[in-house]
This record gives sequence, structure tokens and C-alpha cells, in this order.
Amino acid sequence: MGHRLSKIYTRTGDDGSTGLGDGVRVPKEHLRVEAYGTVDEANSALGMVLAVRGLPEAVVSTLTEIQHDLFDLGGELCIPGYRAITAAYVERLEQTLDRFNDDLPPLKDFILPGGGPAAAACHLARTVTRRAERRVWALTRAESVAPEVAQYLNRLSDLLFVVARVLARHENGSEVLWRRR
Repeated sequence: MGHRLSKIYTRTGDDGSTGLGDGVRVPKEHLRVEAYGTVDEANSALGMVLAVRGLPEAVVSTLTEIQHDLFDLGGELCIPGYRAITAAYVERLEQTLDRFNDDLPPLKDFILPGGGPAAAACHLARTVTRRAERRVWALTRAESVAPEVAQYLNRLSDLLFVVARVLARHENGSEVLWRRR
């Protein structure tokens, strides 16, 4: 693969454009750039969760695998016509979500984002993932995007909600329930 990032700055984006993975130059605010840029934000937010010490190993391995998936997903968005995310990715998320959710009590009330540093970071990652999904849907209205991309992000935000619940219990023993005033 060589040294792909041997020079970090190129000055080619100084005019407000950036190159897609296929070499086509587009404005930096292009829907495709917004979509994969927001996926990158979600991946960075997951890094913030993983930076917290003492997480359960199941959470660490799951979120690390998802970070790799998000690089695949970002690559798919960066290169028009390229496919990386398949139904198997979505199914794996669903199975993982079910596994984590099985040990949690059913929710009867809304919970507040928080519960400890890792849980709060996971809620933030969840909301960034929801934004990434919205950006992908905006792109889908203008260009062809495989349906599994939006499906993956939708399931991921659900999974991150459940993982945040797991982490709140791990860090704080419980979740903070919303009280209607």
C-alpha cells in the first residue's frame, strides 16, 4: 500500500474543493463530503468512548470493530459506485444489539444522556451517528447510495443507545431517568 499519507498538506483544498476517492473534485460542502465527514466524526466520538479506562471488554471489542466498519462505510461514501457495507454488517449489529440488550431491564421512562464519562460519550457518539444517517439520507435523495449504508447507521445509533445504558450501569450503577416537570 505504500505511504499514502507521507505528506499531510497538499494545498489542493485551498480553493474550497476536495477530491473524492475516484479523483473527482467537488466543493467541500458537497453532500457526499458532508456524509462521509459526519461518519468520520462519529468514528472520532467512538474513540472518545474507548479512551475511558476500565470499560467492559465486550464493549471495547464491539466499538473497535465498529470503528473499522465506519472506515469501510466512509470509503464507500467517498468513492461513488464503490460497495463495502453489506447486509451482513447490518445483521451483525442487530445480533450485537440483541446480546447487549438482553441483560438490561426494559425501559419504562426516557433516560437522560449521561451516567458516567463513557456513557455520556456514547450518547454523544449516538447523536453524531444519527446526524451521519441524516446526511446519508440527504445524499441518497441526490445520488445513488446503497441502502445498507443508511441501515447500518440506523442500527448503529440504536446499538450505541443500548451500549450507553450498559456503560451507565457499569460506571454509575444506574441510569438517570427523565422527570416530567
